Amino acid sequence: MDPAQKQELPFVEQFNLFVGFDWAKDHHDAVAVDRSGRIVGQWQFQDDGPGWADFGQKLQGLAGADLSKTAVAIETSQGPAVGRLLELGCVVYPLNPKSAERYRDRKAPAGVKDDFLDAWSMGDGLRTDGHGWRRLLPEHPLTQELRLLCRDEVALIEQRTALLCQLQEALHEYYPAALEAFDDWTRPGTWEFLARFRTPQKLVQAGKRRWEKFLHSHRLYHPHTYAQRLEIFARADQFCGRPGVTSAKSRLAVAIVAQLRTLEVQLRQYRQAIQELFAQHPDHDMFDSLPGVGEKLGPRLASELGQDRGRFQDHQALQCLAGTAPVTRQSGKSRWVKFRLGCNKHLRAAVYHWARLSLADCAWAEAYYRHKREHGMGHDCALRCLGHRWLKILWKMWQTRTAYDEPLHTQNQLKHGSWKLNLD
Repeated sequence: MDPAQKQELPFVEQFNLFVGFDWAKDHHDAVAVDRSGRIVGQWQFQDDGPGWADFGQKLQGLAGADLSKTAVAIETSQGPAVGRLLELGCVVYPLNPKSAERYRDRKAPAGVKDDFLDAWSMGDGLRTDGHGWRRLLPEHPLTQELRLLCRDEVALIEQRTALLCQLQEALHEYYPAALEAFDDWTRPGTWEFLARFRTPQKLVQAGKRRWEKFLHSHRLYHPHTYAQRLEIFARADQFCGRPGVTSAKSRLAVAIVAQLRTLEVQLRQYRQAIQELFAQHPDHDMFDSLPGVGEKLGPRLASELGQDRGRFQDHQALQCLAGTAPVTRQSGKSRWVKFRLGCNKHLRAAVYHWARLSLADCAWAEAYYRHKREHGMGHDCALRCLGHRWLKILWKMWQTRTAYDEPLHTQNQLKHGSWKLNLD
């Protein structure tokens, strides 16, 4: 059949089989219905090679060798199960968990729940309402790898933050002088300080000459803090933990430092791999031109948006995905505006930091933020509003594949902005 003719067919006639897929970590449940809604297949199989091979054969037995006329509804848009369904040749339609719950309630208003019911309700819901769903297209391997690397890098940074919190809590118990002397514990030099002078007593015994040598060799010497740090080092043993506490917590601190060293090496390797992949991305120059993105946020934004230009119908769809657009509810004369919880958390975090960093590099962004603050808006809310406006610009750039043009966008803000731009 000609592809143009296939698009003209009603959605239910474009597929021979509609499958609801309830995935889990070690096994999956699937229910298949035909165009009339009759259940024609029901399976539970293990998440392993033989299980997937058997599932694929059973689908082919019902739908034929070509599974492109098999539509699958699944309650996620990523992960191994989605990848394997796409490899089989199925057309995948991701479903929001909240929507999946509503389809189940439609089948069982009493609140009954089991894996079979979940799969059946999703499959039948796809048959009746799939014309309004957006199919999941296979991603380019480069974009997929870049997104996974960026997300894993963020997870490693969160692990580092957790370790730093544990380290500072231990120092509070036995080594308060270290906390007083250094305020930035993300710097490897501060970790080396603990490895070199693991207790307050050893720090005092080391003497001024070794203190100075350490500060210079680890680039921790600053004229405005130098004298104060030496004064803190000299009295470090006057207010510290008892001998038993110092012995135990110093061991913990050194163990955490060893973990931080290893983690920092891995983070450097991740950043190098991300930069190498990002340099190959077709939209590299476009994202790299955005003010404030730097070497970290550019790859994160590019990987979360992907390369499918038809993914977002308009800039509002992108703003909803990023969580900058609020949720409004209205009943009669009552109207509520709420913070959007259902969104891409990774994209929302990237947009928030992008808006924050753009204040130093973009005149209109700083003026817009200042305008919001002057009208009583809090810091976080003002940054979300700025990110909301940035996403409108980014969507247009992304659609036209053009780099950011500061004079052009400043002119547009002056011409179409709903607020008074003051760049003085």
